[in-house]
Amino acid sequence: MTGGVPVSTPIDGPRLFAPTDLRDLKLANRIVVSPMGQHSAEDGYLNDWHLAHLGQLSVSGAGLLITEAVAVEPRGRISPGCLGLWSDTQINGYQRLIEFSRRYGATRMGIQLGHSGRKGSVSQSWFGQKSLTEDAGGWEILSASRIAYPGRKEPTPINHEGMAAVTADFCAAARRAHEAGFDLIEIHAAHGYLIHSFLSPLLNQRDDAYGGTLENRMRFPLQIFRAVREAWPAGKPIGVRVSATDWIEGGWALEDTIVFARALKAMGCDYICASTGGVGPEQDIPVGPLYQAPFAAAIRREVDIATMAVGLITEPEQAEQVLTEGMADFVALGRAMLYNPRWPWHAAEQLGGQTFYPVQYDRAHPSMRRNNAFVVYRDR
Repeated sequence: MTGGVPVSTPIDGPRLFAPTDLRDLKLANRIVVSPMGQHSAEDGYLNDWHLAHLGQLSVSGAGLLITEAVAVEPRGRISPGCLGLWSDTQINGYQRLIEFSRRYGATRMGIQLGHSGRKGSVSQSWFGQKSLTEDAGGWEILSASRIAYPGRKEPTPINHEGMAAVTADFCAAARRAHEAGFDLIEIHAAHGYLIHSFLSPLLNQRDDAYGGTLENRMRFPLQIFRAVREAWPAGKPIGVRVSATDWIEGGWALEDTIVFARALKAMGCDYICASTGGVGPEQDIPVGPLYQAPFAAAIRREVDIATMAVGLITEPEQAEQVLTEGMADFVALGRAMLYNPRWPWHAAEQLGGQTFYPVQYDRAHPSMRRNNAFVVYRDR
């Protein structure tokens, strides 16, 4: 059975439930399920855990769901449990997920493509993210320079041939993502992983055309984006997740992010997800509600590009504030969605909006509970 409660929202309704477009992609609202690492894959393959985890979130009423970071090559995994899309044989698992989401939900599906760089080859988070030796199943890790993450093994500086290979891996993964049926790609260029290791002067000490000046440090990340944009259908959007600041003196800063975002926009980037940090444990982050939203606001204002706010946004009023004050165009929720996978339903009831509701759960819908009324479903 397919269908759900109408997703239309009155013109004077909450911004959180206002529909919008990214290229040809139509989104029912501004709620995004943020990528959340599950580290439960086997050899990069999506399994029943991901189907249950992502499947329930795909019927949550959110406008967009983005998978956890999916590695474009085996060395691009963070842990042995990371998802991958480096083989055609991995496509079927994602197709099954997308078929489920389209049959039973209304959420559009995005995939985050990334490469772990120097932060890879570690155990799952519940095992302490300890470096894995080759005997324990570890692998070679890559970075812009030979600078290890504190307490972990030393990375191999990636050479020009390796950079070309990784770029090709991103493109191949993008083509497979299209074949699987994904609606959107988000490139992970944040949190100290491979792409961010080129951007941050704390991690990039190269003396070639890819190190030194800001222009040089952006060169490889922009090469990857350009190649993926060309490999991905023109009507489908691509966003980029950035660390807007390293939170460390002398590191990557908001001013650099704005320059980078302008270059991405010129190449066809559709939005910037403004996260922060991830370079190392010495970062000094003033964590609190909406602590990263001002970065999304600054990028949106200075670059005139859509932004996605993320980070300790837990309450519907907070999400609505981000949108009504013009800080961002989308609100991405991570931990809040893990704790409450029905967050969009509850937000719609609290703010006076409407969102998708599976017919299988119609007896729990507020209109049924309060008025014993019939729920009007829409065909998909």
